[in-house]
Amino acid sequence: QNYPLYIRSVPTENELKFHYTVHTSLDVVDEKISAMGKALVDQRELYLGLLYPTEDYKVYGYVTNSKVKFVMVVDSSNTALRDNEIRSMFRKLHNSYTDIMCNPFYNPGDQIHSRAFDNMVNSMMMQVC
Repeated sequence: QNYPLYIRSVPTENELKFHYTVHTSLDVVDEKISAMGKALVDQRELYLGLLYPTEDYKVYGYVTNSKVKFVMVVDSSNTALRDNEIRSMFRKLHNSYTDIMCNPFYNPGDQIHSRAFDNMVNSMMMQVC
């Protein structure tokens, strides 16, 4: 339904800018999904790749089989990150999200408040920085 379940940004002083970037990128994700059409349904790999670059950031996307969208915004000056590393980060994120969904105390659609998910996201962010 295109509302965020979890947003994490570092540094926090530009958090509103990141919220805007994430929300605008959801439209690009929808466009890519509709452009792929039936081919996306048949694929097991749901990595959408680079959605769009901006002056300061690169925005990447990933969609699960249940149409949950993951968006990652990376500083464009970080040239050390390759496409396969971004793909593996999305897989880790997807696996952690699956673990949250398996929790009987989590109501699907609620904001994600999980210490394990936070720790996984923090470790990924430290790896990138």
